[in-house]
Amino acid sequence: MNTTFIAGPCVIESAELLDTVAARLTEINRRLGVQIIFKTSFDKANRTSIRSYRGVGMEKGLQMLADVRSKWGLRLLTDIHESWQAAPVGEVVDVIQIPAFLCRQTDLLVAAAKTGRTVNIKKAQFLSGEDMRYPYEKACDAGAADVWLTERGNSFGYNNLVVDFRNIPDMLRIAPTVVMDCTHSVQRPGAAGGKTGGNREFVPAMALAAKAFGANGYFFEVHPDPDHALSDGPNMLNLNDLEGVVKSLL
Repeated sequence: MNTTFIAGPCVIESAELLDTVAARLTEINRRLGVQIIFKTSFDKANRTSIRSYRGVGMEKGLQMLADVRSKWGLRLLTDIHESWQAAPVGEVVDVIQIPAFLCRQTDLLVAAAKTGRTVNIKKAQFLSGEDMRYPYEKACDAGAADVWLTERGNSFGYNNLVVDFRNIPDMLRIAPTVVMDCTHSVQRPGAAGGKTGGNREFVPAMALAAKAFGANGYFFEVHPDPDHALSDGPNMLNLNDLEGVVKSLL
């Protein structure tokens, strides 16, 4: 089975950032013979603080994503937070992502499924892998042609996440594609004074551990200067390190 790779900055900061990342992904795709899907968010509606940067908004963000596709020919993924966003987003991207906190929202799943696009459902921080059968069934019953499930760790409070890698084979019994979110799984939610902290040094190991448990997809948030990123910097992989990590998974 082909391996799915997803990578890009957490949130749209500028057209220049998108161009820089897209250019590198295109190079990696050519050198390694892979097809990394470009991801980013036009709105981070679940930031820890009301003062945190959220993005450029849907209208401008979708135009910027369309520009990435036009210039670089990359497949696209972005997330939605409300069901009305599904139809316009589905006109631009190849994969619609359902955020972990929202994975049980029936109307959101149904709206995403009805676009005809691939739906990537992130496993909630409060669910087991086996529990993801029900969000998966909601999307499939609504007509989704292809549904992926993504592991991103479980939260027990106290500003940390724990990954139980047994969730990967559990979800592979539900869906044919199970993605490991290698960067959000090293978050320390709310552990940076109103922002999310993280430990990006563990990202390569998270990916390899997921491979050992049978994952056939990998999700990385990347940035050319993660220490100065506007969202999720502490857990984002440096763009220069992405090719080596992808190569280790082939």
